[in-house]
Amino acid sequence: MAALGWLTPRRRSATARSVLAGEAAAEAARRATAAEDASAALAPSAGPDAASPEEPAFPVAGDDRAAAFFDLDNTVMQGAAIFHFGRGLYKRKFFERRELTRFAWQQAWFRLAGVEDPEHMQDARDSALSIVKGHRVSELMTIGEEIYDEYMADRIWPGTRALAQAHLDAGQRVWLVTAAPVETATIIARRLGLTGALGTVAESVDGVYTGRLVGEPLHGPAKAEAVRALAAAEDLDLERCAAYSDSHNDIPMLSLVGHPYAINPDTKLRKHARALDWRLRDYRTGRKAAKVGIPAAAGVGALAGGTAAAVALHRRRR
Repeated sequence: MAALGWLTPRRRSATARSVLAGEAAAEAARRATAAEDASAALAPSAGPDAASPEEPAFPVAGDDRAAAFFDLDNTVMQGAAIFHFGRGLYKRKFFERRELTRFAWQQAWFRLAGVEDPEHMQDARDSALSIVKGHRVSELMTIGEEIYDEYMADRIWPGTRALAQAHLDAGQRVWLVTAAPVETATIIARRLGLTGALGTVAESVDGVYTGRLVGEPLHGPAKAEAVRALAAAEDLDLERCAAYSDSHNDIPMLSLVGHPYAINPDTKLRKHARALDWRLRDYRTGRKAAKVGIPAAAGVGALAGGTAAAVALHRRRR
């Protein structure tokens, strides 16, 4: 930590939390991957996420020190995983309509403003942790499997899925990197036949959530720390790795690797990518549509994603 000495105490604390979150995510990802059997490496059979092959624009075959890191929300999956997860939790009465309303307006503010309000985020995190506190990790994993089938399976971008498969076909490891809970992220990665997932880690003791977060949500700089920690543990050469994201918040992660991709990019990332001559892919049919508030068709149940945004931010196994 001596290298952080030039930072102010507040910046030093934030950086330390990002490092802790990243290291916890890498540890949890390696543990989960080790626990998976050969089925974790199998590509999915025919289904909504099947796609025609699309080769990455750089050689990947036979390079076991290269890997690919994919952001989840709006990169691999249409919308936010935590939004869909929240719908499932609301359906299962994990929280009341009053909480749903509060998270809904916070979600709406975020979507319209395009930036995160620290007070909103803190409120969401605290509420989410209180919701899962006392629940067993195994219970949330089981529910997560059901929610994937109900709300997520049909929302995988075929183009991005094909890119991930191209890396797998070349013998490379492919990891999701997301602010969603590591348990939820691991389920999605397994269903897509990926290697594993780096996600936000919430603390649990004896398989029960304590209501505390390890470090901070795996977001922004914390994602970069997680990728760096995993690469060190897995003996990967980041210059030979690829990363994919839709968000300017992931520029730290994209900047770590030798082959960054902007997928369905937001305005800031698109500008940044063009300035640095990064490759771009856009699989959306209507790029502007996703920026106009919460879809009316989503209904009250869908607004539970605000709470999911909270719930998804935290979990840790010991």
